[in-house]
Amino acid sequence: MDKTYSIVFYSKSVVETVKKMKDFLKSKIEWYNSCNSEAHITICEFTIDEYQIDFIKQKLIKICNTFTPCQVHLDHFDSYENVGAFFIAPNAESKNNLKPIMKKIHDTLKSLKLKKSEDPHMSIGRRLNPENLKIASQLFTTINIDFLCNEIVLREFDPLKKQFFVIDSIEFGNNPEPQFVQGSLF
Repeated sequence: MDKTYSIVFYSKSVVETVKKMKDFLKSKIEWYNSCNSEAHITICEFTIDEYQIDFIKQKLIKICNTFTPCQVHLDHFDSYENVGAFFIAPNAESKNNLKPIMKKIHDTLKSLKLKKSEDPHMSIGRRLNPENLKIASQLFTTINIDFLCNEIVLREFDPLKKQFFVIDSIEFGNNPEPQFVQGSLF
């Protein structure tokens, strides 16, 4: 049976802070897309037959072994007005640390039909109309959140609740792949 999965950066330490923000926005504009979703930074999403997930996990374990934990600093709000997304964004250094991890995971799973996220961000609201996007940007103006990114999380979509739930986490092994250096015999 086909199931939908997502791979995300996730930190329990951030969830409650972002939930309060989402609830506050919900109290101003009522229900909106992603108002009930736990805080995360999406790497990718895919649909596969559930029997394949163990094979995918093994690939993820192998690649995660090469990743080094890094501190992520979320320091400003931004939006993608064309899709009505309002989000918390990482600073430049954090973005530069997360993007190569995201790219390696995309490359590792390139045989799947991925819905990829190329730009790391933590959504507050999605598919907001222009008026609600403006309200969100007026409600939230400053942010300062840090977390240690030392794992990725694999989530499965529950079609009844219309939410993803965590099924596994894969820690970074801090074992960077050795770089090949061309040597000289003489």
